[in-house]
Amino acid sequence: MSTAIASIDAEQLYCAMRDSLRATLEDEIRLGTTALAGIYRGGAWIAERLAQDLDVALFGVVNIALHRDDYAKKGLHSQAQPTSLPFSVHGMHIVLVDDVLFTGRTMRAAINELYDYGRPACVELAVLIDRGCREMPIAASFVGTKMLNVPATEILVLQRDSCGALVFVTEEQV
Repeated sequence: MSTAIASIDAEQLYCAMRDSLRATLEDEIRLGTTALAGIYRGGAWIAERLAQDLDVALFGVVNIALHRDDYAKKGLHSQAQPTSLPFSVHGMHIVLVDDVLFTGRTMRAAINELYDYGRPACVELAVLIDRGCREMPIAASFVGTKMLNVPATEILVLQRDSCGALVFVTEEQV
């Protein structure tokens, strides 16, 4: 069962993160030395929108399913699409985009997937929400907000409403 979270404005968080990326990476984006890679599902939606808003020509989607440390338990998601990086990863500045950073395990899996495609010059993380509670030494360079008031038994799930706007809901962790 999903419950919408009225106190979290995902669109406002998106704008804060986008503006931070624009201010910091404007020259690199213009030079074409920076690419966006969204983690399949929520991160891909955000990265696609960032690519349009920031005029980033290099944009792709990362599927982390095969690098998850719980793959044996969960297996492949039935609707997951394969990784699609229509640019050379080697030597690029990659901004890895996701909706929520929590334990760091998803980011670790995404970085492993990126390195299957080449060796980036640099990988930075951009997320809408940083929940804290790291299990790995991973931090985001670009964050919409830090939020710690969601119970550890719940997960934040990014969805798009009928107009395409971003909305967060909570679900019980399985």
